[in-house]
This record gives sequence, structure tokens and C-alpha cells, in this order.
Amino acid sequence: MTTLKDLAQVIRSKNSGPFELTFDVIFADKAPYECTKASGVLTRELICKLYGVPNEDIVSFMFFEPALAFKFTLRRGWAQGSIGERDTFGAQQHAPLLDIAIP
Repeated sequence: MTTLKDLAQVIRSKNSGPFELTFDVIFADKAPYECTKASGVLTRELICKLYGVPNEDIVSFMFFEPALAFKFTLRRGWAQGSIGERDTFGAQQHAPLLDIAIP
């Protein structure tokens, strides 16, 4: 077992407009990308559990081979810049992905 943060070169989150957040897990080489994809660990169900959202809040969810990346977009639970905003750029939302165990 290893963790996603040990396999990926980049794990990040960012705004995808004022009502969505997008997440990128980018691999430097094809081998860790294929290992992660083949593991079957990265599922819509896991993302729902990690982020406490219903499946309907997942706007996109895909492995994107040309970039050796896993990507997904979530509806924001709050509008960017709204009262009580905690992360206006969406750059701090990727943390739950770091310690995902990959066999």
C-alpha cells in the first residue's frame, strides 16, 4: 500500500467558476497513473464520502490519459466570496485526497 500523495506529482484544487471547485491529481509517469486507475479506489462514492456531498454534486469525474491525470469537479457548498467564505480561491480543498490508500 502507498498513498496518493506518494504516487502523484501534483494534487490540487482550484476554482472552476464561482459555484464549482475542480480537483486535479497529475502523475509524472504512466506507471503510477495506471496503477492508481487500475486500483479502482478513486470512485464517485469515495469522493462523496470524503467531501460529504451527494453524487449529484459531482459535476465531472474522469481519468484523463493525455495528461496522466484524475480530475473531478464539485459544486461548491457556498458561492465564492459569499459571507463566511473560507477559501475564496478553492486552493485548500484538496487535503482529503492526500492520504487515500492505493494498493
